[in-house]
Amino acid sequence: GWREAVAAAAGALQAGGLVAVPTDTVYGVACLAQDSAAVRSIYSLKGRNGAKPLAICLGDVERLYRYCHVNVPDELLRDLLPGPVTLVLQRSEELNKDLNPFTSLVGVRIPDHPFMRDLARACSGPLALTSANISSQGSTLTVLEFQDLWPQLSLIIDGGPIGDIQSPECRLGSTVVDLSVSGKFSIIRPGCALTPTVEILKKKYGLVPESS
Repeated sequence: GWREAVAAAAGALQAGGLVAVPTDTVYGVACLAQDSAAVRSIYSLKGRNGAKPLAICLGDVERLYRYCHVNVPDELLRDLLPGPVTLVLQRSEELNKDLNPFTSLVGVRIPDHPFMRDLARACSGPLALTSANISSQGSTLTVLEFQDLWPQLSLIIDGGPIGDIQSPECRLGSTVVDLSVSGKFSIIRPGCALTPTVEILKKKYGLVPESS
């Protein structure tokens, strides 16, 4: 079951498809970040404003160095990843120029979800990842909640309900934090892991909030 599902999802992605996937926060839609046509498909699927960036998803912290310029200690990355956090860093030349061409930064996710990590490891480059919902609508915690997107997806991986469907906190998505400026951090989206993330950045690593 598991290996077949990972192989099927990786195959659909390699063929340029869009795959719905469970993550550690909400359901997502993934495509290959280095495939420009697939990236365009994700924007049209979501009806998303082309100036809203997509995050990339990797299976392991080591792979992050290939696609980003990192100016924080490796230990900091490992304290937050894998987990419900998106780290925004300077992008490297390796990343597809058609992915978020309007910014020199990129958000990186390593979800704390075994299927997502196995899938990311099974693909040669990074995945582009966004939440499985129409832009401006609520994020989804079951595959039934994004039924309207099904016809445009190559494959849907049903990982069951994510978190507590009754809890609004579970729909907040990952905490997005910009670490692109040395010694500082800024919270772009509070998300579901704000307090522990800020605690680690301030107390353990002495980073200061960007506004100060």
